[in-house]
Amino acid sequence: MSHIDTFDPKRRGDKKKIAGTYYDSIETAMPGVRVTEHLPRVAKLIERMTIVRTVSHNTFDEHATATQFVHSGRRLSETIRYPSIGSIISHERGAAAEGVPPYVLIGYPNGARDPGFLGPKYGYLYLTDTESGPAGFMRPDDVDAARAARREILLDRMRAKAAADPAYAAQDEVIAQSLRLAGPQFMRTFNLKEESPTLRAQYGGEFGQRCLLARRLVEDGVRFIEVSHNLNFINGTGWDIHNDGHLKQHVLIQELDNALSTLITDLENRKMLDRTLVVVATEFGRPPEFDAGGGRGHQSKCYSMVLAGGGLRHRGVYGRSDDLAKTVAEYPVTIPDFHATICAAMRIDPAKKLVDDFKRPVPITDGGIPVAQLLI
Repeated sequence: MSHIDTFDPKRRGDKKKIAGTYYDSIETAMPGVRVTEHLPRVAKLIERMTIVRTVSHNTFDEHATATQFVHSGRRLSETIRYPSIGSIISHERGAAAEGVPPYVLIGYPNGARDPGFLGPKYGYLYLTDTESGPAGFMRPDDVDAARAARREILLDRMRAKAAADPAYAAQDEVIAQSLRLAGPQFMRTFNLKEESPTLRAQYGGEFGQRCLLARRLVEDGVRFIEVSHNLNFINGTGWDIHNDGHLKQHVLIQELDNALSTLITDLENRKMLDRTLVVVATEFGRPPEFDAGGGRGHQSKCYSMVLAGGGLRHRGVYGRSDDLAKTVAEYPVTIPDFHATICAAMRIDPAKKLVDDFKRPVPITDGGIPVAQLLI
């Protein structure tokens, strides 16, 4: 996501010689805090959130590497598989109710979101379509009861041979959990038709429906939900706005404005916002300069992420970037710091040590320090 075109607007650029914001900016409910003109609904709710404008990291400005870093708070390693923030919270807090998973991904599976050395028990349940629900929960049409029974007999034989293998036992526990979740009670959560047409319309398109489903999952007791917003079919490129991908970036920003503002308001109306932390995160931002095709490249030295609700002491904005949002001017926040702030809001000690595959102690964050000004 381009921070200079969303949550940290600067002077206007011209896509030719002058670097800067592609859109006009507008005032928000907090004097002196401005956002892009395509976030008018979020602007009215700014007192319920904090735009962290000084996030930075020093890993490669490449999607897969940066995505891994932002999810786990650590660089890729050849010897250790670090868990994602979702898996850490799943491990430390578990589900908030019986009969639901602790961690759900609404988007495509990705290694960056994996549980790493914590094991499959702390992995995610995922779905890519809000209408059909989680993948693999329902028996395929071409597998009748007799065929399913034969598969179960074969699986029992494998279980007997692998009973002494801890890795297999963990995987078998995940399978058993999936079978428990496949019942009508949990699957009902994915029936968005139970919601009023008016509310569904307020949430908007597919991304909005994902956010609505996330709210229903929170109500059911799911502890951590990641909602992906890389929906390329809306503007042809998603947030990767190189070249002419920039031309329809406003469509994504407007959808984000609609869904995020509705989610915050919906949670508040249900008395859930103070105990639900909403996070808008991205693997890096975008430079103020335009590329040869009129779009933007990648920038990780300074960009914005957003926190809302969660019982934090919100400030509208935390930190300050320079005149073109290229470098941090005041109050830097590293990815480990951002993770530590999330952990602190979730009542998890960011310095607590977990144990990896080699029985070595690994702190939950890589020296991350929570942003004290946001904590009560």
